[in-house]
Amino acid sequence: MNIEKVSKELEKCISKDSKIYENELMSKHTSFKVGGPADIFVIAATQYDVKNILNYSVKNEIPLTVIGNGSNLLVKDGGVRGIVLKIGIDEFYIAENPDKEYIITVGAGVKNGYVAQKLLIDEIEGFEFAAGIPGSIGGAIRMNAGAHSGEMKDIVLETKCMDLDGNIKVLSNAEQKFEYRNSIFSTNKYIVLSTKLKLKHGIYREIKGKMDEYTKWRKEHQPLEYPSAGSTFKRGKDFITAKLIDECGLKGYNIGGAEVSTKHAGFVINKGNAKAKDILNLTRYISEKIYEKFGKKIELEVQVIGEDLEN
Repeated sequence: MNIEKVSKELEKCISKDSKIYENELMSKHTSFKVGGPADIFVIAATQYDVKNILNYSVKNEIPLTVIGNGSNLLVKDGGVRGIVLKIGIDEFYIAENPDKEYIITVGAGVKNGYVAQKLLIDEIEGFEFAAGIPGSIGGAIRMNAGAHSGEMKDIVLETKCMDLDGNIKVLSNAEQKFEYRNSIFSTNKYIVLSTKLKLKHGIYREIKGKMDEYTKWRKEHQPLEYPSAGSTFKRGKDFITAKLIDECGLKGYNIGGAEVSTKHAGFVINKGNAKAKDILNLTRYISEKIYEKFGKKIELEVQVIGEDLEN
């Protein structure tokens, strides 16, 4: 693929609000702060740009990888071939009905923290659980993000998405097939464009109180001072993975620059100089040790993309 040629052709397909970068290091766009270069990295500001990029990639048989804010993503050291498309749609609307319920329309590129702060100002409750979840709305919908006994499935009314043929669809809550850290969007057959949340009127001090409480909890229990992708592994059906990792004595265990957090065993962190290879080798080691000791197979919550670096 001629990167410069493709980049120039893509520029003609998108609006001025969208951005294109060549040979862009994915370490700049992931919370793990690791990852090799994407041949072409595009931030799409509108659904029309998303469609044009999708059509271009199909027509020219160029691989297309769609990402959100990169907070639940591990990109391998060799980077990603083809086009990496980051959804940057940032619409945000609040509509109130007579029953003091609110329908919040949020673009897939809007960060969860921003949504929480806007809703706090307008005294709208129900999103507090997601205030401290890193990343954007699109990623939160895709993985049915949750914390503090709340999940996205509890508040999503409907989601607008695009299939791989460029057709727009609006899926109801039920059609999104929400499960624990999973949804219909995990199959990569649909691209989340925006969602509508159904929330209700609250009291400012109570909303802020919950958000402050959750923020304090996160600071006390999670290694926020180091780059990571949040919880590295999913919970099992009948076990808590972090507890098993702890019982294996793996807190503080490291490979290269990757380490099992001493504060929370469920977090693999980047101590500052980790490579994606280190993180992956550490997750494999953890999986092997847990299977040896408990006979349990554990599953990554983090999405892994890209290619290994050639020696």
